[in-house]
Amino acid sequence: MTNSVWNPHFETMSRDKMRDVQSERLRDAVERVYYNVPFYREKMQQMGLGPEHINSFDDLSKLPFTIKQDLRDNYPFGLFAVPMSEIIRLHASSGTTGKPTVVGYTRHDIGIWSEVMARTLSAAGIGKTDFIQIAYGYGLFTGGLGLHYGGEKVGASVIPISGGNTKRQLQLMRDFGTTALACTPSYASYLAEAIAESGIPREEFKLKTGIFGAEPWTENMRLDIEKKLNIKAHDIYGLSEIIGPGVAFECEHQCGLHINEDHFIPEIIDPDTLEVLPEGELGELVFSTITKEGLPIIRYRTRDLTRLNYEKCACGRTLVRMNKCTGRSDDMLIIRGVNLFPSQIESILLEMEETTPHYLLVVDRINNLDTLELQVEVEDRFYSDIISELQALRKKIQSHIESATGLSTNVKLVEPKSIKRSEGKATRVIDNRKIK
Repeated sequence: MTNSVWNPHFETMSRDKMRDVQSERLRDAVERVYYNVPFYREKMQQMGLGPEHINSFDDLSKLPFTIKQDLRDNYPFGLFAVPMSEIIRLHASSGTTGKPTVVGYTRHDIGIWSEVMARTLSAAGIGKTDFIQIAYGYGLFTGGLGLHYGGEKVGASVIPISGGNTKRQLQLMRDFGTTALACTPSYASYLAEAIAESGIPREEFKLKTGIFGAEPWTENMRLDIEKKLNIKAHDIYGLSEIIGPGVAFECEHQCGLHINEDHFIPEIIDPDTLEVLPEGELGELVFSTITKEGLPIIRYRTRDLTRLNYEKCACGRTLVRMNKCTGRSDDMLIIRGVNLFPSQIESILLEMEETTPHYLLVVDRINNLDTLELQVEVEDRFYSDIISELQALRKKIQSHIESATGLSTNVKLVEPKSIKRSEGKATRVIDNRKIK
């Protein structure tokens, strides 16, 4: 495998030069949305802003925010900045929580997407000699095709298998000599389990690296996947509203995700006051796209919580790095006044040898009191018919959770492989309070 910087000009650019590039591209993007997207023009006029007020990167904070609901309110094509005759690709979210969010790409945008994905794959050591098996879903979801175009751009042999059909995944992985796997981390964990159960010797697989994203995952889960698949597991970050996968990526040092900031300017804000926070502070990640034509987005609130680091990386890249997201501000559970992220529970479980990474949190409200139940699988070798042993394990898990979060939890130990596996994004939480 190679391990190179795909585009040294931008990926190792000095901070001053990057600011110049961002300022020029931001001016162009603001003009584009002001004159071509009524939504932004009206918002800016209400704030007394025109394109002439945005001259550099330093003026970014003057601009209005965009939220997911804005895309739904302008469904399907109300935020597009070009005629539909110039849109050559449409993608959309599932719409499970309302109208789907629709995104459109011009030919120029597809080129940008291929470029940032090429950077992503190169940073993971994927090049012309590799076989990349893409087990993200193809279709309206942006994951599969995003990785596909990047794989072709770096010259790898792309296996567009899409998600699901685990038996076939393993067959082609072995027969084709797959060296790189791209899927959600929860599906990678499931594939590791399936390989172990298949009886096929691990040495018959040529896997070396993984590109995992589309859902939050902990450092402990990464270590678990790397150990079970004997690979290096790279985190990637993206969202459809910005471009899809390819917004940020890890290099071989795995010390933060490099943001392709010549295309997507990041900010960190306080999710309550909406004020921009100083470098290094934990807050909500906000992005402005500065090169997209079809659907340019200004100050999009991702709801993801992270920090930014502008120090040069050991790999030589100067692109700003974001920490692995600790959770989403809108995924945070508030239980009896305590803030809880599912990733906190996952991290605790992965530190315990008796449990698997497969769990489910069930939140309810009984007699006006919030309740939290954790269903977690016990590892085969620790699952016992002796009630006292299971009781001891229950108390151990409860104690760890209460110590880390301050919450008392009803822990329900379940048999190995009894929690439904996901071939896409894993369902970790059922909040029954929302349907009462």
